[in-house]
Amino acid sequence: MKNSEILKQIITSRRSIFPKEYSETPIPKEILDEILNSAVLAPNHKRTKPWRFKIFENNEKLELGKELQQIYKKITPEFQFLQKKYDDILFKAEKAGAIITIVVEFSELVPEWEEIAATAMAVQNMYLTCTAHQIGCYWSSPKLVNYLEKAVQIQENQQCLGLFYMGSAVKK
Repeated sequence: MKNSEILKQIITSRRSIFPKEYSETPIPKEILDEILNSAVLAPNHKRTKPWRFKIFENNEKLELGKELQQIYKKITPEFQFLQKKYDDILFKAEKAGAIITIVVEFSELVPEWEEIAATAMAVQNMYLTCTAHQIGCYWSSPKLVNYLEKAVQIQENQQCLGLFYMGSAVKK
């Protein structure tokens, strides 16, 4: 099969796969490394490499889930609070093999939109690499990420764009 055909097959089969569809099989470290290495190959103007990723696995991802639950409880008015949504936050963290925070760092060398676009391209590379390895993944961007304090030390020139959940997909 030609490279272009392989690439087209990966692109057309790329889709978001959510934690409820993840198995308990851990993601091998070499595949996690490959996913992150593919991200840093994304094009970026003036080589600013604006993406900042932090991987959460094992207990760290559970702590992240608990922090997100606390944030949800704190910022959600009582009349809008949904116990199911609260419970789902930790469920997703438990089911994920890994969670990666997606942060953009603004260099002031190029317009902010270019650095956001470069970071999004890096995430697309992660999506495609996950697809090639049959790893389920999706980019979640809840407003909760704007309040992450403990887990992600956001600098003044940075913005958290979301969370990238990954897990070994259940074979159907």
